[in-house]
Amino acid sequence: MARRGRRVNRGRAVDGIIVVDKVYGASSNEVLQRVKRLFNAAKAGHTGSLDPLATGVLPICLGEATKFSQYLLDSDKSYRTTMKMGVQTTTGDREGEVVAERPVAVTRSDVEAILDQFRGEIEQVPSMFSALKHNGRPLYEYAREGIEIDRPSRKITIHRLELLDFEGDECVFEVDCTKGTYIRTLVEDIGAALGCLGHVAELKRLKAGPYTEHQAYSLDELAKLRDEGREAALDVEQRVEFAELAGLADEIGRDKLEKSQAERFKDLGRIRNKAGDRVIDELLLPLDSAVSDWPQVKLGANSSFFVAQGNPVQVPQAPTSGNVRIYGIAEGEEDLSFFGVGEITDDGLVAPKRLIKS
Repeated sequence: MARRGRRVNRGRAVDGIIVVDKVYGASSNEVLQRVKRLFNAAKAGHTGSLDPLATGVLPICLGEATKFSQYLLDSDKSYRTTMKMGVQTTTGDREGEVVAERPVAVTRSDVEAILDQFRGEIEQVPSMFSALKHNGRPLYEYAREGIEIDRPSRKITIHRLELLDFEGDECVFEVDCTKGTYIRTLVEDIGAALGCLGHVAELKRLKAGPYTEHQAYSLDELAKLRDEGREAALDVEQRVEFAELAGLADEIGRDKLEKSQAERFKDLGRIRNKAGDRVIDELLLPLDSAVSDWPQVKLGANSSFFVAQGNPVQVPQAPTSGNVRIYGIAEGEEDLSFFGVGEITDDGLVAPKRLIKS
């Protein structure tokens, strides 16, 4: 509970998806919380964790976009990973303790020759250092306590597995795969098949669902763009005035400012903040980009009304099954806009599933 008399900032309503280029060492939750603060967003969620070791694409959903985060969690992913041969670690990556070592007498041809057995649909046993839960606790917590939990194998699909580089005791692979694929497990299994062991030395996510590394911004880039937008919102005299008021507020306390000073400081701050928000808001990808590969259905005004009430409707030439993007005409509007997602029922109707607030 907030202290009495203290103003609580609950954030603003901002909707969209920002693709973050996660840096090494940061947890997905740390990235999420920083993005939420950068955008001053009331609501935010990520679309599946990346290990602190991993870098690269981490889509963050803001506001209404959080309704579609599960679909991104379920989407295919792409990675580039460096495998260090000859060494097995407790965690399957470079941060674990070494548990076994073997000499490496492997050629590029040897690696190419065994990759086919890891392409297509395969069985994979999840790593103990994964976020999968057992009795409500993630497996990595058991692993850190030295407890091994029996894990059944799961079917995954490796759409593409390509050897990009081979030098000394390191291989670089690119992998396109389905959700639930553990790259550290894949690398360990490749090392076992080669007879030389192996672990992940580097890991970068290149793509998550429809989002690629080319759309990604680092947290530092986002902060810089926001701050530049704030500075550009004031002229030279206003910047000097704001800096003086900020210094005075730091020195004596904001609550000790004279009423005119406090109001002016607040007004200038509001101008700066709104300008900074506008700059980074323009980087947000639209809500429907999360499901851009789904077929779309377009509704007329009457059908739009019924769907907005949560009712299924008949749509001519709609798909016969599966999930769809729904575009309709909101009350008082003339143009189509994204309503949300739905599914085709057994009797061929378009039934709303997750709708956004109009």
